[in-house]
Amino acid sequence: MQPTGSCPFLFRLGRRRGFLLSVGLSSLFGAVVCLSWSLVAFLLMRLLQGAMLAGVFVSSYIARLELCDPPGRLMVAMVGSFVSVSAELLLPGFAVLCRDWPILQAVATLPLLALLFSYWCFAAVFPESPRWLLATDQIPQAKKSFREFATRNDVYLDEFFPMLLAEMDSTYGEDCRPTFHSVLGLRRTRVMWKNCLILSFTLFIGTGIQYCFTRNLHNYNNNFYFTYFLRVIAGALACIFICLSVNHFGRRGILLLSAIVTGLSSLLLLALTQYLHDGLVLVLSVLGLLFSQALSMLSAFFACEVMPTVIRGGCLGLVLAAGCVGMAASSLMELQSSSGYFLHHVVFASFAVLSVLCIMLLPESKRKSLPDSLKDGVLHLRIRDGHIIRRPARHVITDLTGRRHCEGVPALACSAFKASPQPFKLQLKFASDGSSVPALPQGEQTRLLPVLTHRTTDESSPCIHSYLKLVKQKPVLKVF
Repeated sequence: MQPTGSCPFLFRLGRRRGFLLSVGLSSLFGAVVCLSWSLVAFLLMRLLQGAMLAGVFVSSYIARLELCDPPGRLMVAMVGSFVSVSAELLLPGFAVLCRDWPILQAVATLPLLALLFSYWCFAAVFPESPRWLLATDQIPQAKKSFREFATRNDVYLDEFFPMLLAEMDSTYGEDCRPTFHSVLGLRRTRVMWKNCLILSFTLFIGTGIQYCFTRNLHNYNNNFYFTYFLRVIAGALACIFICLSVNHFGRRGILLLSAIVTGLSSLLLLALTQYLHDGLVLVLSVLGLLFSQALSMLSAFFACEVMPTVIRGGCLGLVLAAGCVGMAASSLMELQSSSGYFLHHVVFASFAVLSVLCIMLLPESKRKSLPDSLKDGVLHLRIRDGHIIRRPARHVITDLTGRRHCEGVPALACSAFKASPQPFKLQLKFASDGSSVPALPQGEQTRLLPVLTHRTTDESSPCIHSYLKLVKQKPVLKVF
């Protein structure tokens, strides 16, 4: 992963233009690096090229996910990871063949020039994301994008397309102007800010703790190629593990498992390295390296799914920036010849244990559509069976009339009913035995919403089961 300085520009440029601009500038800076006349020029050009490569990675990563349906997002993301791992496997071979770093730099720049040439010949290969166009109210561009997709996919929309355009016009209006958001909008959304912070923390741990495992590999075998290829193979196995497990057990569950295994491996190596056999140390190091890379990959993928479209580029840039800080910590340890390694190991092992508690606060995004607006980012991950559950206040019941009742009772408010809007009443039932839920009285047709169960801090207090019942009455509140 590269520095993330170019990511904020993706707010207004869009996915395609941001990608092409990043590719063009990174090609230019890469060519200048080959002709560097001094150390200062070399470092400056490498820094600028790394910043532009960050734009290439972020824009392409986001565009791939936004063009996919929910079941295919994981596989599309992992295909990109497999390509990255393949490039790392081929890099030592290119280095041996080129023998001189300017030639290697030129070889690494050629694929970027090939991308620019392919866009010049086949512009349809790099489509703009219709999701981003709709989220930012760019309706004419969105209509054009829909028509291009329909044409390339041989989908004939002679009857349906005019209806779609009419519905878009009625929804957005003819005088709709583009609206853009900044990543600073996270300050006003506590849920998304929390998710972004937790995923940044886990990616920071996943990249920073890898040095603790690779150092043990150096102790086992000092050969550079042994350590390098073992790390890359561990990354490939991490990709396979994510492909096989995440769609079955969920994003949060596998992220939690990766954090637990990474933390346990790190703690065992920290406390028992001198007492364990060399083979067992090697196994624990490879296991920790595998799951730490899975933690890093899944954190970036998870961040892309839970952040809304209007600020997805900036949020992913923040998360990747935290990962770069972890990589910088590992590089700093190598420059200092492992001075302070024990403190580095203790800190990251402690962080790995702490991340297990933080991951429990994340939502689950498996098979859910990507959020588009800031409001969707707050609400869509709480949707179950078409309903959105919110908690506007603690220890207060709020009905849809806006009145608060029953101090000491957990809050429950609901919106976005799929059924036709009808007046309803809120019923609460108190059960002294939390193992069974009392049945609702028989009678009128009812639509039950998800149950919110809460136990107060007082151990002797009963378990409270809250229900919403949709009936043809005025909004009233009853406590049984």
